[in-house]
Amino acid sequence: MAIFAIGDLHLSLGTDKPMDVFPGWEGYLPKLERSWRALVAPEDTVVLAGDTSWAMNLPDTRADFSFLQGLPGQKWLLKGNHDYWWTTARKMQNFLQENGFDSLHILHNNACVVQGTALCGTRGWPFDDVAAQGEKLMAREAGRLRMSLQAGQAAEQRIAFLHYPPVYPGASAQEIVDVLQECGVTECYYGHLHGRSIRFAVQGEVEGIRYKLISADSLGFCPYKIR
Repeated sequence: MAIFAIGDLHLSLGTDKPMDVFPGWEGYLPKLERSWRALVAPEDTVVLAGDTSWAMNLPDTRADFSFLQGLPGQKWLLKGNHDYWWTTARKMQNFLQENGFDSLHILHNNACVVQGTALCGTRGWPFDDVAAQGEKLMAREAGRLRMSLQAGQAAEQRIAFLHYPPVYPGASAQEIVDVLQECGVTECYYGHLHGRSIRFAVQGEVEGIRYKLISADSLGFCPYKIR
């Protein structure tokens, strides 16, 4: 029962917004499927760290979610900044159940425990949004992260997943980092960065927490094995 992670799939099977037009994304979907099937077994778990589908509303995710349903493993979805289809947890859970997407789950204010390891997370927020509304959203995301980590506190170990990077060269989303440190998290995976921005990703240990970027293009469209 291995644990994998990958973010920013930007699926558009039900909408006309192909990612293949961007450098490095040509033919990415077959590449993703090949690597996924080669690595992930049905009993494994995969965390999808946001920006999963370009769909604008929940019904329009059916084609993208059908693609994911057809791949092996249990998938846990975080919210990203482009997941416009995201709605209340109850509505999403009902939608997944009604459409037979039984390998897809929502990671939101909760935790998934896999063999003693709790998988926790939230979207996060950009560290440089200093407007009053931005500060409010950062505080809310920090609270959601704390709630998720508390939901997994009985596990032997907790791993955090975010969409937005919590650390940057010379800067950080301090409210998010404070929660990670407060809860004793030593591993944090995040997405959001693409293309030329990948070179600015903080990877490795910072103040006792090991960070890794898991956006799809940074991984060569290959799920990253954590355990």
